[in-house]
Parts: sequence; C-alpha cells; structure tokens
Amino acid sequence: MTLDVLKIPHPLLKVRAHLVEPDTPGLQGFIDSMVETMNRHPRCVGIAANQVGKPWRVIVVDASRVDQPGTRHGRIVMLNPFILRREGQRLLREGCLSVPDFTGNVLRAVAVEVQGRDRIGNALTIKSDGFEAVVFQHEIDHLDGQLFLDRVASLETDVFRRKRYL
Repeated sequence: MTLDVLKIPHPLLKVRAHLVEPDTPGLQGFIDSMVETMNRHPRCVGIAANQVGKPWRVIVVDASRVDQPGTRHGRIVMLNPFILRREGQRLLREGCLSVPDFTGNVLRAVAVEVQGRDRIGNALTIKSDGFEAVVFQHEIDHLDGQLFLDRVASLETDVFRRKRYL
C-alpha cells in the first residue's frame, strides 16, 4: 500500500520522531508501505517515517536509484538511526517530496558513519560518502523534525522555485 507524503506545513514534519522496536505493532507492514511509496516516486532516494504519517525513527535509503557519485549500498531500512561520525563539508542542492515546490543549497558532510538497527533488530553500521551520505543526513534530519529549508544559510539566496517535480 502506498502512503500519502505529508507536505509543508504539516505539523508532523516538525516533530522529533521516537524510537521503535522491530516488534512495534504495525511496523513491518508500515516499512513495506514506505518502500512501496518510495518506489512510486522514480527519483526518490530516501524517505522517513514522519514524512508518511508516523513519528517513528525509521528511514529507507536507496541512493543507487540515481546516477550520483559516492557509495551505493542499495536499499537500506534502518530503525533508530543516528550519525556517529561526519567528515568534510560541501554545499549542494537538495529537494524533498515534502517540499515539492522548492530546492535549496545545503551544507552537508561529505562522508558519514550511521548506526542503527535493521528491520529485524540486528545492529547495523554504514560508512557512506558522496550522494548517499547526503541522503542519510537528509532523512535523519526528518526524524529530528528538520527540513532542508531549516539548514539553508539564507531563504532569499539559497532557496529556488522548482520548475516541476519529477
């Protein structure tokens, strides 16, 4: 089942998501719906649970869906992710399904090490760089109630109207 993607200014997008356990009622089916929802959007490379209606610390990341430089671990479902380590910085343009009309320049780490659990509860640590690292940072921001718009240096100079969303 595909889920509706919440759009700004929906209040759930500004809520800090809470920790989940693999046996949380409804979680496994919800994860399947998150994957299906992500797949419905051809250029979507990540989605966070609170973008689709649940304040749970769950993300799905798949940077291999687009041709961008960096690591490509394929589809990763992660419960309770957090960033252990960040390296370097670079400014790049980001977009978001929850902010369909705009993109923005955001300063992000070039490489990250992310830790959490897979969907059945096994410990999971991912070392990521390039575009995939950006996706992890973007999705974990969602879990903390932050949008890329909260990270731009200037709403006047670093936010751009999107001509159309693919």
